[in-house]
Amino acid sequence: MSFERLLKPRTIAVFGGAQAQEVIRQSDRMGYNGEIWPVHPKKTEILGRTVYRSVEDLPGSPDAAYLGVNRNLTIDIVGDLAARDAGGAVCYATGFVEAGREGSELQKRLLEASGDMPLVGPNCYGLLNYIDGAMLWPDQQGGRQVDEGVAIITMSSNVGFNLTMQRRGLPIAYLISLGNKLKFDLHDAIHTFARQDRVTALGLFLETMPDPKAFQEAVNVARKLGKPIVAVKVGRSKVAQKMVVSHTASLAGSEALASALFERLGVARVNSLEALMEALKVLHVLGPLNGGRIGAMSTSGGDLTLLADAMGPDLSMPPLSEKVEQMLRAKVHERVVAANPFDYQMFNWNDEDHMAEKFSAFLSEDFDVSLCLLDYPREDLCDQSTWGGAERGFVRAVQQTGTKGAVLATFSDTMSESVAARLMKDGVALLAGIDTGLAGIQAAVDVGTAWRRPPNPPLLTSFGQCPDGPVKVLDEAESKGLLARWGVPVPAARVVRSTEEASTAATELGYPVVVKALGVAHKTEVGGVKLDLGCAQEVSAAVMEMAGLSESYLIEKMVDGVVAELIVGVARDAQFGPYLLVGGGGILVEMMKDSTSLLMPTTTERVLQALAQLKCAPLFSGFRGAPPADLNAAVDVILAVAGMLENNPSSIIELDINPLMLLAEGRGVVAADALISLNAESRQ
Repeated sequence: MSFERLLKPRTIAVFGGAQAQEVIRQSDRMGYNGEIWPVHPKKTEILGRTVYRSVEDLPGSPDAAYLGVNRNLTIDIVGDLAARDAGGAVCYATGFVEAGREGSELQKRLLEASGDMPLVGPNCYGLLNYIDGAMLWPDQQGGRQVDEGVAIITMSSNVGFNLTMQRRGLPIAYLISLGNKLKFDLHDAIHTFARQDRVTALGLFLETMPDPKAFQEAVNVARKLGKPIVAVKVGRSKVAQKMVVSHTASLAGSEALASALFERLGVARVNSLEALMEALKVLHVLGPLNGGRIGAMSTSGGDLTLLADAMGPDLSMPPLSEKVEQMLRAKVHERVVAANPFDYQMFNWNDEDHMAEKFSAFLSEDFDVSLCLLDYPREDLCDQSTWGGAERGFVRAVQQTGTKGAVLATFSDTMSESVAARLMKDGVALLAGIDTGLAGIQAAVDVGTAWRRPPNPPLLTSFGQCPDGPVKVLDEAESKGLLARWGVPVPAARVVRSTEEASTAATELGYPVVVKALGVAHKTEVGGVKLDLGCAQEVSAAVMEMAGLSESYLIEKMVDGVVAELIVGVARDAQFGPYLLVGGGGILVEMMKDSTSLLMPTTTERVLQALAQLKCAPLFSGFRGAPPADLNAAVDVILAVAGMLENNPSSIIELDINPLMLLAEGRGVVAADALISLNAESRQ
């Protein structure tokens, strides 16, 4: 199904009253030069155009149709348009699947009526094409016609409306609100806009993640075409998740897994609309960045201090090389320090040639991106002309050195669209605000980092649902036996049923030992585990004490020399499929909540990256005199668990190793406790 006619219509049919008139009004204002055919049962003229009575009366098959009518009439008109082979329709009406059972039935009828015709919505504002001026939109909008720009895909019509009103100098080529996504979903929009030659980057405002696998396929297409993507995904709080479900009738989705998917695919994630705007500006003008090495300059040490304080761990202002420092020192006043960040003060402020010389010397350093902090006087009350020397000097230096450069206003009130447009023509971005500007730069760094990795294989999402058949819960001994067959180290152990067998097993294993009651959940809380037992009498006493908990017991060799503890788990998500959970382990795991999620399949690089993100990561490299942990052995275990899952994705319902004990480097790891639930009908 092609959306090209709907996206770039030469003819538009509009149905309805006020909303239909606004489509005409906004398209005229934007300079649309195609034909617009109003359809209304009573009126004879709308905004200077002849009105038609029905789809049948139209002079031809419209490339696009806007339906600003009620839901029942929408279904009838869609059927008529499909019969005339129209290029597609935008359905404004509400009251479909989001309105309960009756609405769901109406949405099914709408789908049937549309046949093979493309459809956007229902329950959406529609589509804005700022390249051709086609405004399939029922309200005001604040955009301008452009030759090229970004495409914005939003799941909220009102957020889309607000984004058209931005005054940050971002050129928007297309904006679409998806509504109920009946036939034009998120992945369809990404495919469509990524293929447009005059689209430079894509911005997403997401409430849900409808199909992660289709999303990955679409993002990979965008990557091949060189179109970076940045997203805002709402629903981080419980209140927000409930709101998403209540007004979309869709799952909000797991936030942790959405973040993992974005990172995996190289979709930069930001947490505000302002940061989305700044990230899209960076990507539109500069593209993905090779790293976060920033060169920064200002007339004010205060500005540069604010900038330094706002930088995250992936961004830095590295010192100048000796060569560049000497070059710069030769160009600046004797009271100016040649350094990064570069406080060049007010000497020769309006001398473009002099500013270009010292800026070029500074930018000869190999920065990933260079920032010139300039806060412009307000245009209505002040004179901006004396800022020209610094601005033009920076632009010349950027062009002479081939640096990726941006002017950064410390807050949004001191930038303007006219300055942004002027700088953009010269290949320089204008960023609004230190925090949001740096968020935009970080997004471009994230995309650049991801694009240097090979694309990922498809997700195991088709195995997300738990099987309907019976579930077999393995006890600890059985769980460890299965893990051992996959190469996971477990303690030497025996299963016993009496005090005599326990004493014999402990003697054979060698003291000290651990005694555990088998088949008991939360053993520590109910006295089902005894540690560091050093003789037969202690072992017998432990078994007798646990007699009321179980009929069988696990006797294990005690593990010593533990440097750190991890939890390694397998869980399932209805959307994202089976995934790994890796985190700080031990008895405080639920309280500490120190974990990260890994989508499947995974790699050594991703496992190492996940471990490095944990709060307990300092323990791995030796903490307060302790030896470094055997991290490579831990990675091997995590990949072994991943291999179990990949080998038979439908078999493991749940898996939990807690703790995985990390010994000193070179001594390996040991799965000290484990519990596995299997699909009883599968084989492992």
